[in-house]
Amino acid sequence: MIKKVEFNDLKEILQLQKLAYQSEAFLYNDFTIPPLMETIEEITQQYNRHTIFKAEQNGKIIGSIRGYKIDNTGYIGRIIVQPDHQNQGIGTRLIQEIEQHFKTCNRFELFTGHKSFKNIYLYEKLGYKKCKVIEEHERLHLVFLEKLMGDL
Repeated sequence: MIKKVEFNDLKEILQLQKLAYQSEAFLYNDFTIPPLMETIEEITQQYNRHTIFKAEQNGKIIGSIRGYKIDNTGYIGRIIVQPDHQNQGIGTRLIQEIEQHFKTCNRFELFTGHKSFKNIYLYEKLGYKKCKVIEEHERLHLVFLEKLMGDL
């Protein structure tokens, strides 16, 4: 079941985020990536400015996604799924939920690291196309993908 996050969910989401992003940290050999360093204060600020959804199973949060809209673009971030529940379509459903929430947008954008092949595969499968790459540092390039809703 996917629904909007409530304030009292934030601590559980932050714990899940730190668990889910361990695989990304290993991939890049960098345990200081922003999702692992985020504080409860920072996620609270995002809660006040962004739309956050959660995926629940048996009363436990197993996934989450954040998004916001500027003009006609929906920005999607922090797509997390509990490691034991990955590759079961939860990430897909979360992305579809945020796209539906911002259905007036004609463009969506998200990003991931250049070594995150599973993420890139998922996003491309959902209609996203690479639009730019930004080098953060020698070990990490951010791959930005966009989905133009008129292209569907």
